[in-house]
Parts: sequence; C-alpha cells; structure tokens
Amino acid sequence: MRMSCASYFLLVALALPATARAGEQVLEFRLVTRPVDVKVTEVANVEGQTVMSGKMFGVALFKDGRIAVKDFVNSSDLLKGSGPMFGYSTYTFDDGSSITARYTGAIKDGKAKGEYTILSGTGMYANATGTGGFESAPSGFKGAFLYDGRFIVKTP
Repeated sequence: MRMSCASYFLLVALALPATARAGEQVLEFRLVTRPVDVKVTEVANVEGQTVMSGKMFGVALFKDGRIAVKDFVNSSDLLKGSGPMFGYSTYTFDDGSSITARYTGAIKDGKAKGEYTILSGTGMYANATGTGGFESAPSGFKGAFLYDGRFIVKTP
C-alpha cells in the first residue's frame, strides 16, 4: 500500500506543472521600445501625411519578475502624427518560451493605444491563443517609448 500511495503522489506531483500551465493566464508588463531600422516616407501633396514601416526592438518587464525581449515590425499611416498602426511582435523569455502576437491600434495626440491577438507561442506558451492590449505611458526618454501592456494567454 505504501508503494502505491507514494506512486500516486509522485504522479500528482509530476502532473502539476503541466496542469498549472494549461488554462488562462494574465501577464501584465511595462515595455520600453526603440526603432531599429525604420523608414518614414512623406506622402506627396498631402501636408503632414507620412507612412512609416520598419523593425523595432523592446524589453518588457513582467509583474511576475520575468523579462522578455520584443522583436517586432510596425507600420503606421499618420496625418500630422495621428492615425492607425499595426504590427507583429514576438516576446521571447529567458527560458526560450515566446509569444507571437499581431497588434492593431492608433496614435492620437502623441499617445498610442492598441490591442493584441496572440497568434502562437513556444515553450510554456506552445499553441497559445488569446488577446491583450497596450497603452503608451508618459516618458522622458528621447528616441524610446514606454508602454503598459498585458496579455490574456490561453494555453491548451
């Protein structure tokens, strides 16, 4: 009987990490981003209209203490600094796990706000889906941007 109880507890203990990862998880973070290779094109005969596209990079500090790097591409269509934007982001954690999401949003009066749709993940986020959002935060950084963000991650 002792052996079967010990075996039972061992099986339960081994199953816990997989069970703990499955389900829904809210990840809140602060994000600093910076353009890496961006091209801004002024539209002919439309004063103040620009189209921007390029690669960007960021670092996210999550409330649970983890850090992830963010590689992403961004595109925007701005009239005098306001207008729609979209892009694709991959957040990679130090254990190699990642979350890839598409975002859409807008810039208005110098503030950015948008929504994420999680497309995929690797490692502990394998086959992840979900949503999320971000909003720019006041920052004194020159050439870098600060955001508050969150993911609602669903894993099988």
